[in-house]
Amino acid sequence: MATAIFEVDRLSFGAKALRWAQQFEQFCYLQSNDYTDDYSSIEALLAVSAYDEFKATNNKVFHDLEQFRAKYPDQWVLGFFSYDLKNELENLSTPFSNALDFPNAYFFVPRTVIRFIGTTVKIEATAPEKVYQSILTLDLDQSSDENKMGHVQVKNRMSKEEYFKTFEKMMSHIKRGDIYEVNLCQEFYAENTIIDPILTYERLNELSPTPFSAFFKIKDKYIICASPERFLAKRGRTLISQPIKGTAPRGKSMLEDEEIKTGLKNNPKEIAENIMIVDLVRNDMTQSAEAATVTAEKILEVQSFKQVHQLVSTITATQREDLSDVNAIKNLFPPGSMTGAPKVSAMHLCDSYENSRRGVYAGTMGYFAPNGDFDFNVVIRTIIYNHTKQYLSFHTGGALTYNALAEDEYNECLLKASAITAVLNEG
Repeated sequence: MATAIFEVDRLSFGAKALRWAQQFEQFCYLQSNDYTDDYSSIEALLAVSAYDEFKATNNKVFHDLEQFRAKYPDQWVLGFFSYDLKNELENLSTPFSNALDFPNAYFFVPRTVIRFIGTTVKIEATAPEKVYQSILTLDLDQSSDENKMGHVQVKNRMSKEEYFKTFEKMMSHIKRGDIYEVNLCQEFYAENTIIDPILTYERLNELSPTPFSAFFKIKDKYIICASPERFLAKRGRTLISQPIKGTAPRGKSMLEDEEIKTGLKNNPKEIAENIMIVDLVRNDMTQSAEAATVTAEKILEVQSFKQVHQLVSTITATQREDLSDVNAIKNLFPPGSMTGAPKVSAMHLCDSYENSRRGVYAGTMGYFAPNGDFDFNVVIRTIIYNHTKQYLSFHTGGALTYNALAEDEYNECLLKASAITAVLNEG
């Protein structure tokens, strides 16, 4: 591999690079949309074409992935874990069909890596200059598939009436003490649908730019992600998890926006949701941490995104020296913010009462870096698309606690879906 750095027009080159990448069977694009915090590392990264790949084929995914990673300790490895890997970790099952036909996990070692850094790109490839020229000379007009975009007819897998009935069943479990929080999710889907995945991603990212935005392709399958949430990262030996619980819409004016933020930060229900998940994540993280190093660094921070305000907490720990990175992730998986508490009981109830397979949704996607760091998001606010089957799906959900109200929770699901539905209805 050789490395070269080039000055570019970031927007133009980025758009061309995505369309250039479309010719390959695999690529992963990650971008932060200029959101930064103490743990930010990547502005944007495009990894293209698999030199080697790992695909889940049995019930030893984490074990086998660790062996795969060991072959490439100093290289980028990018991919995702499906939520349904919970069945490997606990005595759980997923009763719904895998309509999207995605694997439970997929990772690849890229042949080409393009890092976007300010007004430059750093290209790592066999022939960086050739890659640069191929992208630079690409004609965006010739490569666009805008003619393939039409109005997407989205259906609800769970009607409002069914949601309310399911809500009441979940609440009965909360009131009798089986669980004290659960994340109830529902699927929206479209059949016989053709979209331009790149154009859809660009529109979604423009409407809902987030710090853990991602776009993933495996052959005919696409993940189009506008996630605001970090599941787990590693910087040096520090592990970082930043669960989100608590959502409010943006205001129509600066004054209204500030009032909504204040209301969110002081809302007892939203606070309770967040604190419960903080406790769950802290407990999960102790399995991966040196003794007495798990710390809730920041609690109930209001972070504002283009579509919503969110309550975000930050938990850190020092990773045990004898623990691999894959096992550090395994110990916290699936993301606590997408399950509930107690975690296993909540997942069991979701399997019982939800009426669709979560699949990649509620799982995690990200990278292992050559320097030993890693960073994985929570796969939410995400379109999953199988081009061959012409099947498109996305889920939304929300945490139910003792004081939850069905109408409010249902409306929160619609709020979280609003950016995706707007993009799909744009035509």
